[in-house]
Amino acid sequence: MKDLPHMLPTNRSRSQPRGRPWPLSGMDYSESRRKPQVIGKLLMAAILTAFCILILKQSPSFSGTSVFSRHEPGVTHVLVTGGAGYIGSHAALRLLNDKYRVTIVDNLSRGNIGAIKALQQLFPEPGRLQFIYADLGDAKAVNRIFQENAFDAVMHFAAVAYVGESTLEPLRYYHNITSNTLLILEAMAAHGVKTLIYSSTCATYGEPEKMPITEVTPQHPINPYGKAKKMAEDIILDFSKRSDMAVMILRYFNVIGSDPEGRLGEAPRPELREHGRISGACFDAALGIISGLKVKGTDYPTSDGTCIRDYIDVTDLVDAHVKALDKARPSKVGIYNVGTGKGRSVKEFVEACKKATGVSIKVDYLERRPGDYAEVYSDPSKINRELNWTARYTDLQESLLVAWRWQKSHPNGYGLPSVMAV
Repeated sequence: MKDLPHMLPTNRSRSQPRGRPWPLSGMDYSESRRKPQVIGKLLMAAILTAFCILILKQSPSFSGTSVFSRHEPGVTHVLVTGGAGYIGSHAALRLLNDKYRVTIVDNLSRGNIGAIKALQQLFPEPGRLQFIYADLGDAKAVNRIFQENAFDAVMHFAAVAYVGESTLEPLRYYHNITSNTLLILEAMAAHGVKTLIYSSTCATYGEPEKMPITEVTPQHPINPYGKAKKMAEDIILDFSKRSDMAVMILRYFNVIGSDPEGRLGEAPRPELREHGRISGACFDAALGIISGLKVKGTDYPTSDGTCIRDYIDVTDLVDAHVKALDKARPSKVGIYNVGTGKGRSVKEFVEACKKATGVSIKVDYLERRPGDYAEVYSDPSKINRELNWTARYTDLQESLLVAWRWQKSHPNGYGLPSVMAV
């Protein structure tokens, strides 16, 4: 191969200077002119390539990581458990409106995929909202969720929450509420998540001897739902004594209403209607889904014989959660009642529902429901004072009217999609 250059023919004439190529196609491609152009183009291409690589490296897709998996200055990432449910979805809506980053975890056993889709349509921007289909009773799944996401705080709503059902299926309630809360707490501790807003209930108080209920009222729950919630509270409080975690426990009363702008509402599963909230039963009766309303218990020691409850609008309730999140501090525990401070009887509630719906609802009066208590209403002065929170939506008929508008426009709830994509 060393002789190969000598085998190449040359056609250079004697008059053609050595080292200069023959012109081709009538054009003069001199090396002296071509080299600077080629070098310039290569340099420009190199600069553009380096710039593109720099931009790509700053994007989540380049590294294969999601924005949800890393902490960002000025962005608070909140895990909302049970965010497909009635209260959880309204909380997620408020957080998203307030520019929080939100991850919803729900197994849809009680929640609605329709609520998730409504939120996704309202907040389609990347990095705002993600939904993870998972069971919080699965320790491996819970740990993986915390491992793959950078949470700053947890709002723990996920729970079965029907007093009557809890008396029929007590073990389910202890598993779903107490055990699952323990798994969440363990995952938070393992992955350094330092803020917990816990959704508790006035059911932990049982039947207090005097009203109104304050945060120091003794807790003596009388049904498995209230007992399971109190056990979860005790676990959280015991852990917090040896931790720098910021903890807020909100014990709230009977929730009614829906988003004032009609974006979300309450849509319990049909098979759970008999255990559901009184507002849902009133609306079902008004819509003709059920023949009438069944009021359980008329012999309680109250003014009209029916139970007295403190009805809190869901918009006020989620406002209390957001204020609690804002005020949460390391190594501090806050416990607050969330209510209006005013009790209303079931008969009063039914009359307000009739006026809100414009329907003369048939009412059947039945025996007491197991595990119910006669009178419960709050003293909200502590949360008023320490979190600057006050219930604003206190007109019972107006709250029911807002909820009724959503029910009328969604007679089948969020509907059941033929294919559920999660």
